[in-house]
Amino acid sequence: MPRAEVVDKIRGGLLGQILGNLNGLPHEMKYNEEPGNVTNYVPALPEGAWSDDDTDFEWVYVVEMQKNRTPMLTHDQIFNFWKERINNRVWCSNLYARTLMDLGIKPPYTGNTIFNPWANFNISGQFLSETFGLMAPGMPQTAARIGLNYTTVAIDGEPAQTTQLFTAMISTAFLEDDVNTVLDAGVKALDKGSMLRGLIDDIRSWHKANPTEWRETRKLLRDKYSREGGNIRDVNGYELNTGAIIAALLYGNGDFAESLKHAFNFGWDADCNAATVGTIVGVMTGYRKMMNHNDPYRTEWLIIDRYRNVTRDNMPMDETITGFADRVVDLFEMINDQNGGRVAVRDNVTGYVIPIEEPATVRELQSTSAALKSSLESDIVKGLLSGNREDMARAVYLAICLDAHKEYQKKYPRQWKAACEHLSGYWKVMNNVFSKQHNFAALRDLQRKFSEAGFRQPVPKYTNQQLWNDREVWKEPKKIY
Repeated sequence: MPRAEVVDKIRGGLLGQILGNLNGLPHEMKYNEEPGNVTNYVPALPEGAWSDDDTDFEWVYVVEMQKNRTPMLTHDQIFNFWKERINNRVWCSNLYARTLMDLGIKPPYTGNTIFNPWANFNISGQFLSETFGLMAPGMPQTAARIGLNYTTVAIDGEPAQTTQLFTAMISTAFLEDDVNTVLDAGVKALDKGSMLRGLIDDIRSWHKANPTEWRETRKLLRDKYSREGGNIRDVNGYELNTGAIIAALLYGNGDFAESLKHAFNFGWDADCNAATVGTIVGVMTGYRKMMNHNDPYRTEWLIIDRYRNVTRDNMPMDETITGFADRVVDLFEMINDQNGGRVAVRDNVTGYVIPIEEPATVRELQSTSAALKSSLESDIVKGLLSGNREDMARAVYLAICLDAHKEYQKKYPRQWKAACEHLSGYWKVMNNVFSKQHNFAALRDLQRKFSEAGFRQPVPKYTNQQLWNDREVWKEPKKIY
C-alpha cells in the first residue's frame, strides 16, 4: 500500500473516532426506550477536539507504546501509568478497575468478572479498542492481540469478543470499502460460541427485511436484547450497543455523516457507538476526503486540528488530531516491521509491504473462575499475615469475591478482623461495591457477598464520581466493618 494511502486512512479513522465521540456527546444516554430524531448532521469540530474517555485511554497507551518502543506493554507498566495518569473522568468498569488498583490489584484481575462486577457486560471492550485496529492495517489478528492486552484491564468474556470484532473490522477496512465485507471479517474473529454471532445475524436479517425502516430494526433490537429492564446493564451493556453499531453501519451504507447520524439515533451509549462507527467509515473514507467534504447543503465540515488535554494527568498539553494520528502511524511502522513487513518503493512511490492476516479468533470464551481460587491462595495468606494495610485489605477483597472469606476468617481470625478494618477505609472501593447509583445483577451479587462477610453500606454525602473528582470531600471516612 502506498504510504500516503496508509497515512490518509489512519488519520481518517482517528478523525472519525473523535467526531463520533464528541459530536455524539449531546446524544449520550438520551434515547433509551425510544430512538432519537436527528435528521440533518454535519460533522464539525469548530473549536477543535478535546480528550474524552472514548479516545484518551488509547491516547495514553499510544504515548507509552511510543516511549517504550513496543505495542505490548506489560501489566505492571499499565498498572503504574494508570495510577499516575488516569485519575478523573472515569466511569463504570474503568472506574471500578481504577479503584481496585488502589488496593494493589493489577491487570488482568482488574477486568476479571469475579473481581469487577461490570466486566461481563461493559462496553469498554469496544470503545477502548478502535485505535488498536488503526495501528494494524490488514493484520486483524495482530490488532486483536494488541487490543485485548489493554481492554481486558476492565472487561472480560463477551465484551472481550467485541474487541476482536471491531479491531478486525477496522483492520480490514484498510483493504475493503464494502460494509458487509468488513463485517464478515469481524464475525470471523469471534469465538464460535459467542452470542454476538447471533446478534449480528439478527441485525442483518432485520435490516434486510426493513431496508428503509431503521426504527423497526431498533425496536426489534431493544425488545430481544434488553437484559435487565432498561437499567444501566442495558444502557451500558455490549448487546444493545454492539447491535446499534452494526445497524448504523448497515443503514449508513458507507456514507460517513449518515452512518454517524444513525449511531446517534439508535441511542443508548451513543457517543461510544458513534466513535466506533466513525473509525470504521473514517478509514474507508480517508482524511483528505473528509477534510475537503461538502455536505448536500454545501456546508463545509469545519474541523480545527487540535486535541486539547482536559482529562489525563502528566500527558502532553499541545497535542493535535494529526499529531495523535501520526503517533499511530509510527506504531504501525514498528508493528509492520515486527511482523515481517517492510518499506518498499514501486514505480517511484514509497509504500509498505504488509504481511496480510486472515481474521481469526485470538481469544476464545473461557471461564475466568477455573483454578483462580487456588492460584491466589498464597497471595491472600501472605497479604493477611503481612501487617501491611494495603496488602491486608487486598487479601480480604480477593477472598470475599472468591467466596472464601469464611475459611480465612476461621483460620486467621485476628488478622482477618484487622484486614477488614483496613479495607473499610478504602472508601472508593467500598463506595463502588455498595453503589446506590447503579443496580444490576452482578453488583447485587457482590453486595451480598460483602454483606455476608460483615460489611455494611457506607453513607457518603457525595456520589463516588464527586468523591473521585474532589478528594478533599472525604477526609477520614467512618469504618463500615
